[in-house]
This record gives sequence, structure tokens and C-alpha cells, in this order.
Amino acid sequence: MEVNLRSTLVGHQNPIYTVAIDAAKKVLYSAGNDKGIVEWDLATGVFKRVLCTVASSVYCLLSIPQSEYLFAGLRNGELLVIEGNENVALKARLKVEKGAIFALQYLANKNELLAIGEQGKAYVWDVATFDLLYQFEISKTTVRSISLSPDGKTIAFGDKDGIVYLYDSHDFHLIAHKKIHEGGVSSLAFVGGYLLSGGRDAKLNKLDMSTLLIVDTIVPHMFTVYGIQPLGNSLLSTISRDKTIKIWNTELKLLKNISRDKGIESHFLSINTQCFDPALNVIATAGDDKVIKIWQLS
Repeated sequence: MEVNLRSTLVGHQNPIYTVAIDAAKKVLYSAGNDKGIVEWDLATGVFKRVLCTVASSVYCLLSIPQSEYLFAGLRNGELLVIEGNENVALKARLKVEKGAIFALQYLANKNELLAIGEQGKAYVWDVATFDLLYQFEISKTTVRSISLSPDGKTIAFGDKDGIVYLYDSHDFHLIAHKKIHEGGVSSLAFVGGYLLSGGRDAKLNKLDMSTLLIVDTIVPHMFTVYGIQPLGNSLLSTISRDKTIKIWNTELKLLKNISRDKGIESHFLSINTQCFDPALNVIATAGDDKVIKIWQLS
């Protein structure tokens, strides 16, 4: 495998917490501790515009495929629905009861949007009308990570106490829950028929999708695993506070270590977020050093 730095996007003045790709438009969105959401041309790496200003830090972005909508979860508990045409419009301004929004997930089977508030509650909105349909408690503490299974039937949540929860996406009933990490669950992803969980304990666990039994455990990084990104069906990438990007196969065998220690012009501070475009075969990473790196896979 070859991984080459395609471009470095510079312009943010503060740490970047989240990136999202609109594959149809070939654009990348980024946001964090700045007062705006930025839109970039993903193919060329050129700045396009500040999509909109925001009242507080943005912790999560979600672009819905084949849609004009971009969702942004803010530290102040607001959920912005942005219509990103030539003339940008704020389609709706939603809100959770209390605290920040840390994670978002789109349920395509039902055209619903799920957001997690800082208090461990889930909120579900109808994307057609933006009416709040349900809200339910997942945990007594903060939930920072969500992942949806490839078939859309199961949602995984991870909380600050290291517990992973499995819910049915149809009626949101609890399937299973189990303490997996010492410390918080910082990332989740369904990959290769398993659920992978990354934590503040620097561990990466491969879990059975129905029982949450641990099938395998490795220590992929020196510090917190901030993101797990599926790269198709057989590969994945992880990012961490230790400033490295690592690419693995589904057997959790290391294929590539992307870091300055390896002589690669990577990030020099914590990497907080990543996303993948299968059409261009690129990974976008960003973090505390205020820059976005676009990596070409081949």
C-alpha cells in the first residue's frame, strides 16, 4: 500500500474537531474552535468559502448523501441544518435539552437524524419535517461516539464510563451493553463483520456484533484512539492523540504508520478527526495543529 500526502489545507485559526465529505459535490467541510464552518474543494485542496458562522465550537459535522443538507452539532447544544447550495441557507435550528452535541448519525432507512447530547440522551428528528420524534436515555453520563451497522439495523453507542451499548434502529430498544474500556469510549465503527471500539485507555477492541464479547484486543496507539474509519470492507484507519495515523486490515495487522517519526509530513499535534472518500480514495485528517491533511491511497 502507498499513502501519499496530496495536499495540506491551511486557514483555520484554532483546533479542528470535525471534518465531513460530500462525495457528490467533491467538497470537504471542516469546523472546530473557530467561529465558522469552512468548505473546501476536495479534488484540488482549494479553499471555497466560509459556509456559515457559528455561535460556539462545532464538535460534529454530518453530510447526508444525495442531499443538500449539512448538519452541525455545537457545544451550546444547537443542531444546525444547513442547506449548502450556491446561496447558503439555515434550514432549521434544533436543540437538545442541555449540554453539547458530541455525535450525529443519519438513519437512511427511516430518513431520521440521531444526535447525542452531553447528558447521555439521544434525540431523533424527522429529516423531512425536522420534528422531534423521540428522545431516550442511553447512559447517565456523556456519550461521545455513535456508529451504524452497514445494514442500518443496529446502532452502537459508547459512553464516558467505557460502556458500549447496542440498540435496534427500528424501535430503539436496547439489545446489549457491556463495559469494554477503562475510561471513555472515544470511537466506534462496524468493520468486516465486527464492531471495533477505541478508548481513552489506548486500546482497540474487536467485538462480536450481537453479544459484545471481545474477540481481539490491541494497543494501536500510545494515547486515546480518537477515530476509526472503515476504508471499504477490508481496511480501516485509526487516529490518535499521539499524532499518528495507522492503517490496518480487519485482522488488526498494521499495514502503514503515517507519522513524522517515519519521515512523513504528517500532523505535529493531536489528530482529532478523519473521514474517507471512496470515489477519490482519499482520507482527510485534522486536529490541534489547525491544518487538514489530504492523503491519497493507492
